[in-house]
Amino acid sequence: MDDTAEFLRRFPPFQSATPGELAELASNAVRSEFATGATILDVDMRDVDSVWVVCSGRVVILHPEDSALTAVPIDAIDVGGVFGFSAMLSGAAFGFVARTTEPSSLIQLPGTLMRPLFSNPAGLKFLADAVSTANAQVGGPTDRSTKRTVGELVSGPPVLVDPETGVRDAVQRMTDSGTSCVVVPLPDGSHGIFTDRDLRIRVVAAGIGVDTPIRVVMTAPAETVTADRLAATVLVDMLDRGLRHMPVLSTRGEVLGVVEDGELHAASTSRSFVLRRSVALASNSDELAVAARRIPGLAVDMFRSGTEATAVSAILSVVIDSVVRRALELEWNANPEVPRTEMAWLTLGSVARREAMPSSDVDSALSWSDLLPDPHGGERTRDTALMDLASRVHRTLSECGLPADSNGAVASSPRFARSASQWRTAAAHWLSNPFGDRGNPAGDSGLIMSSLLVDGRVVWGNRELHTVPQVYRTLAEDHPDALRLQLRDALAGRARLRSLRDVLARRGGTFDLKAHAITPIVNLARWGGLSVGLASASTPARLAAASGNGLLADHDVKILTEVFDLLQRLRLGHQIAQVEAGVPPGDVLVMAELSALERSLLGDGVREIAAVQRRVGYLASNVGVRP
Repeated sequence: MDDTAEFLRRFPPFQSATPGELAELASNAVRSEFATGATILDVDMRDVDSVWVVCSGRVVILHPEDSALTAVPIDAIDVGGVFGFSAMLSGAAFGFVARTTEPSSLIQLPGTLMRPLFSNPAGLKFLADAVSTANAQVGGPTDRSTKRTVGELVSGPPVLVDPETGVRDAVQRMTDSGTSCVVVPLPDGSHGIFTDRDLRIRVVAAGIGVDTPIRVVMTAPAETVTADRLAATVLVDMLDRGLRHMPVLSTRGEVLGVVEDGELHAASTSRSFVLRRSVALASNSDELAVAARRIPGLAVDMFRSGTEATAVSAILSVVIDSVVRRALELEWNANPEVPRTEMAWLTLGSVARREAMPSSDVDSALSWSDLLPDPHGGERTRDTALMDLASRVHRTLSECGLPADSNGAVASSPRFARSASQWRTAAAHWLSNPFGDRGNPAGDSGLIMSSLLVDGRVVWGNRELHTVPQVYRTLAEDHPDALRLQLRDALAGRARLRSLRDVLARRGGTFDLKAHAITPIVNLARWGGLSVGLASASTPARLAAASGNGLLADHDVKILTEVFDLLQRLRLGHQIAQVEAGVPPGDVLVMAELSALERSLLGDGVREIAAVQRRVGYLASNVGVRP
């Protein structure tokens, strides 16, 4: 044990381990001898819950197709080197072949002890260095895999069956097509899914007859994902929810195919997994705060290593969601007054759209079942119990460095905490009275509230309790006047390099990137999505869905999407520099600090947005919409 501890102490990531941690690792280590050509890990090995350290000899990592000992390896692990940690942290199959090239002695260390070690700063640096080295070996420092969407990974059409199809016929269809699942379109527009795992557990193990209709044994509604989502963020979602399959939908709701977790591992980034694991293991709010305080560092690490801004933003959103969920679990477990199946916590704003930045705060809302009884009766009601929960959660999130929305869009406010039917009624009121009760300062502004709630996404609890998007999906057909007001509001916020307020305040040398450039695109995209029945989605997905809707031309969509990507890159780069300088991140740029190229691109981008707004406004005026 002493020799093993001393050996480990000489190499990263063990150099920062305490004597007690080293002693525990040594006492649980398994040392084995291997001959030349021995396979330690193979391509299909799953549930890899260990890492290996080379004590003597050498191990090479080979592509699965390179079986010969003379093949050129992807990587070589010499004495002190560690391998297997990627599969252990992600839960994926190893994906390669780890084989000795000479007689070798290896130490196997359990994942239960290694995961916490990888969560500390030295462990995170080790992983970042490993990722950078791997990227350099395959052609450059840019993490190109983070740009891949799930739509790109769909390899073939889905196998669709009717809900009344018998299990035997469905399984035969799976066998004939070589797939591991079938998708079941349902009358309400949602989908069910039946997988090979369901066959084993819900049919064979349960003794269900093979003539049983598939609707009896399928999972419904199935969790789905739109094709524009990045593979890295979808994989984290699937791991969070324990899913192996996800139907992939177009922006209009058609099933394009099914993506499996194994397909996503190869296309994802591992940087967020360690942080997410630390969040999941937090046993109290203090431990959660320690883990969450690493989020800005994660953003810096990804951005500086070449990860695309859209990918950094999406991964930040997923990690923030995981912190919110863990905060909810900790507070709910301490006082479970309300069944979690009878409530839903909604994330709103940029995090809900998967467009978070280091400056993003946490907007939230609550919805609960109409059948939910008061927890204790008397003076304490379900409303107060849930809003007390929301207050505690936001206090925890604030300690985690994730402040609540400064404008009051938080679940602890009565305006953002209602029953499912109350939300549905409120949405109908917003459509008929979009400007709210002008004589009542506390009255809801339909335009503001709808923009917040339409963006909303359930991150904890019962998804069916988020009822607002259902009302707005038929906005174009049922409430054309309300849709025209949405457009008028989107066109009212003109993109501009200098506003009148800037001139009066003599702020000619600064530019609010969010208010004067990004928000106009977000608002146009939200209106565009609603015009074709798409409620909650990312800004690029909404733009793509709205292309050719009669007012927003394909050319306009292309321009807005490209400019949005440019602005997000500029915005993230600005905020990353602020984080590194120890300054609170924000959206106000000092124009003199930008390079000549950046100033030129920014000016061109703002003019392009304004031009699209003018074109859409001109076309809209022909149908009675005037900004």
